[in-house]
Amino acid sequence: MRLSPKVRDRLAPWLLTLLVLVCWEAICQGFSIQPFLMPAPTLIFKVGMELAGPIMEHATHTLMTTLLGFAVAVAVGALLGMLVGSSPIIYKALYPMLVGFNSIPKVAFVPVLVVWFGIGTVPAILTAFLISFFPVVVNVAAGLSTLEPELEDVLRSLGASKLDILIKVGLPRSMPFFFASLKVAITLAFVGSVMSETVASNVGIGYLMMSASSSMNMPLVFAGLFVIGVMGVVMYEIFARLERRITGWANRGQNAAH
Repeated sequence: MRLSPKVRDRLAPWLLTLLVLVCWEAICQGFSIQPFLMPAPTLIFKVGMELAGPIMEHATHTLMTTLLGFAVAVAVGALLGMLVGSSPIIYKALYPMLVGFNSIPKVAFVPVLVVWFGIGTVPAILTAFLISFFPVVVNVAAGLSTLEPELEDVLRSLGASKLDILIKVGLPRSMPFFFASLKVAITLAFVGSVMSETVASNVGIGYLMMSASSSMNMPLVFAGLFVIGVMGVVMYEIFARLERRITGWANRGQNAAH
């Protein structure tokens, strides 16, 4: 039976994931790899089911922390992106500073945040924010910069102010860039929150993984990694669906091609 392209596209990621897991299991069983080095997927699943309650508690905390940091990153990043993209002077003044700031490893900020705010949720939220706001800034600014000067001249000749051009033309034109940045930023936010939880928290998936690794409980460590991966994929897919629904007009040529 020949599958339709739509069904085939939906099954492809699931089949590839299943293939990877089967190969992983076969390698662990075939070479008798010890669980403290590389646990098999079946063992990871078993440990995950046995400790499903604690894992879900830590995962829920990590998810809430990530979403809070991500929300702040979107708000600040969109505002800075509008300022950078709509004003050449602000671009020249602010962009080098933003690039330099983004070049600093965010793990270096965690000890500073611990000194300022103590161990707990706040450093994780701020780390998620610090690591994820830059893609939003860059993409919003890039979207606004695609507005042709000739179009701006025509709109001004018709009586539109600079604010009118920004709100009615610039922002809609930057929506595809904005939603593309959200898909990148949400995955980075998970990296930031988990990274902070490993060194500056007593709750969360990062803390759970560090506690498990200290006792060589590698199946639990990998269970935590799987949970983070699943949450990242789900959030990415949510924003991908929003992107297709809200900015489908920008991709109708691609959709037609498929």
